[in-house]
This record gives sequence, structure tokens and C-alpha cells, in this order.
Amino acid sequence: MQTIISILVALVAIEHLFFLVLEMFLWTMPAGRRIFGLTEQFAADSKALAANQGLYNGFLAAGLLWSLLQPSPVFAQQLQLFFLGCVIAAALFGALTVKRSILFIQGTLAIVTVLFICTGR
Repeated sequence: MQTIISILVALVAIEHLFFLVLEMFLWTMPAGRRIFGLTEQFAADSKALAANQGLYNGFLAAGLLWSLLQPSPVFAQQLQLFFLGCVIAAALFGALTVKRSILFIQGTLAIVTVLFICTGR
């Protein structure tokens, strides 16, 4: 079960590294604008805000990766639950303030992972 949990945590981390790249580096590029449905002007005007948001996604990924490298199983699980909780909170906030689909895109895998952690031990 621990292997499955580790894979799920790693997938959430990879997902947030992808968000980091999208928001920090691809925001104003055609691919980034297409993914987020942005006009060229809006992307240019909001570039700094998107980069800031991307940085936060990077912090979430870093925390999840830290949990995978942590030698203490108890502390690793605490880290996982904390950072996954942050991911879920961000997904809920995004769903309430920006677009409902954010909950599914950003939150589903994190919620599933928390359920595995809570039922797998």
C-alpha cells in the first residue's frame, strides 16, 4: 500500500511542477494561452501574477517531494497530509473564485491520495 501512496504523492507533485512550468514560463506563449483560454493582452498583463502562482505550485511540489525523501515514516505521512491538504484547499479556492473545473483538475488526485493515506495504514 505504501508504494501506491508514494506513486500517488509523486503524481500530485509532478502535476504541480507542470502547473509551475505553465504559469511561470508558458503563460504568454501560444500553448499556455490556449490551455488557460487567455487573450494575448490578458496574458501579458497578468504575467507576474501567474508567475507568483506558479511559484506557489512549485512550493507544493517541493513539499510533496520532501515527504517522499523523508526517512521517518510518521513525519513523511504528516508532510504528505499537510501538503495534500494545501493542494485541496487551493483547488477549492480556485473552484469557488475562478472556475469549477479547477477542483477536478487540481484536487481530484490529491483527494484520492489523502483517502489512500487515511485508509491504507
